[in-house]
Amino acid sequence: MTQPLIVITGASSGIGAAMAQQFSAAGHPLLLVARRIDNLQALQLPNTLCRQVDVTDAEALRSAIQEAEGIHGPVDCLINNAGVMLLGQVDTQDPIEWQRMYEVNVLAVLNSMQAVLSDMKARRSGTIINISSIAGKKSFPNHAAYVGSKFAVSAISENVREEVADHNVRIMTICPGAVETELLSHTTSQEIIDNYEAWKESMGGILAADDIARTAMFMYSQPQHINIRDVLITATRQQA
Repeated sequence: MTQPLIVITGASSGIGAAMAQQFSAAGHPLLLVARRIDNLQALQLPNTLCRQVDVTDAEALRSAIQEAEGIHGPVDCLINNAGVMLLGQVDTQDPIEWQRMYEVNVLAVLNSMQAVLSDMKARRSGTIINISSIAGKKSFPNHAAYVGSKFAVSAISENVREEVADHNVRIMTICPGAVETELLSHTTSQEIIDNYEAWKESMGGILAADDIARTAMFMYSQPQHINIRDVLITATRQQA
């Protein structure tokens, strides 16, 4: 039996790329979207449609999803992984960075959920996994705007979960702690980057992207009547 379609945003590196490899290995056809299409194609995964899409462009994302569904059937799982982390203090940070984070981390999540939810509800089946953060549960220095965006992801996920539960649709949230990805490189302050790197070293190592990918696969692979709503996953030595 053919496995159903999985859509992953922000799949060009880090957690998204690791998830693409995990779900492809399990036999799923994929739609991978990101701005860097060369990175998507370099994964060389079978039955995979790679599309260059900025997730803040709702129409482009919807078009890519419709194209993939025309080939592989309806989306059974959407993984909202695309995100940016621009750290800084409110009194000094460029407001353009706030806007970029909220466009990618919050509005794009709403738009992509809207693109698949009506059909999932009509089919009475489907799963959405939103990648939030430990910063969607607690505060950290220099994280105020980022924390706000991830609290929003966690809150939106829980609210929508309640709204679609009677339709047998699952909304799941993963809140990773520190993970070795490109995310930190988005930050423009070298001092903040250096302090963050020192924090990671003090733990003796942090999570790998594949740790989050395996978590997502475990959550999704449960029967449809089981919803693992919210997972907070960190390195054992991460105290904060």
